[in-house]
Amino acid sequence: MGFKCGIVGLPNVGKSTLFNALTASKNAEAANFPFCTIDPNIGIVDVVDDRLDHLSRLSNSKKKIYTNITFVDIAGLVKGASKGEGLGNKFLSHIREVDAIVHLIRCFESDKITHVNSEINPLNDLETIKTEIILSDIDVIQKKLEKGKKKLLGEKERQILERKLEKLNQGKDEFFKNDEENKFLSSLGLLSIKPKIIVCNIDEKNLEKGNKFTESVKSKYPNEKIVIICADIEDQIMGLDKNERETFMKEIGLNKTGLNQLIKEGYDLLKLDTFFTSGPEESRAWTVKKNTLAPKAASVIHTDFEKNFIRAETVTCDDFIKYGSAEKCKENGKLRIEGKDYVVKDGDVLYFRVNP
Repeated sequence: MGFKCGIVGLPNVGKSTLFNALTASKNAEAANFPFCTIDPNIGIVDVVDDRLDHLSRLSNSKKKIYTNITFVDIAGLVKGASKGEGLGNKFLSHIREVDAIVHLIRCFESDKITHVNSEINPLNDLETIKTEIILSDIDVIQKKLEKGKKKLLGEKERQILERKLEKLNQGKDEFFKNDEENKFLSSLGLLSIKPKIIVCNIDEKNLEKGNKFTESVKSKYPNEKIVIICADIEDQIMGLDKNERETFMKEIGLNKTGLNQLIKEGYDLLKLDTFFTSGPEESRAWTVKKNTLAPKAASVIHTDFEKNFIRAETVTCDDFIKYGSAEKCKENGKLRIEGKDYVVKDGDVLYFRVNP
């Protein structure tokens, strides 16, 4: 499992079109009227990795399993959603378990597609999203504190929630400096503290260089992860086979698909690495947090592997591909024996030895 990503935005900004393109499906209805998405749409996408393709071929594996990303598309937010405007904000509960949130904003003009606020202003749209998410989190914390009056909440937790509530009421959505406090807040599924990626949905003619809308977003949010895509182009790309896709992308000067951009930015944002296991039965990619120790990485495969861990036989993916197998890597002095303190690195090919 890679990570789960929720897609939020105002109505008619291209959320459903983007979801369909990213997941190569037509599960989400895309139409020129607000709230055409009511129930959440969920799609799981393979994170295609050339390294795994090579490993699977060299090991002559019967199965090849990529890691994946889950996208969740929810109904559009409008100003005042917390007070019941539009469809309200109750559907935000569908993305409280995600790892990161895509804030999708409209950065193109079109007479054919209405804007819920009758003007194209991505900065205002981002502020609306932020405000409604904060108000939703305020509601969550207030209910938690109310339950705490019945002694279901420790004094320390109560103080953390009260401080967080004060910050949210000031319009501040940043993390605290204390990791333990942030861990507690994250356990509540607060949306305002989840890592986010701003995705600017632009028209085809401005895809390569951007426009005044994308420039305003970059200027306002210089430290945020920002991806510029054209949802309509992405939808066309995903409908093509591999060869047609490469030709089409070359013709329009596109180096990476929006999906690939989101994967890269998502892995960077969440500080994730990929390691591999490879053999005759199966070659597989696994996702872990950066700086994960070998026993914890082993638990991703099976929970018992962590407590029963003995050692990890390790080669780099580059060496495996160069020499053709783990055995050949060993013959050439490239296979290492690592213990419990080994920090798994991106691209490691691992063979875990555990007690039965």
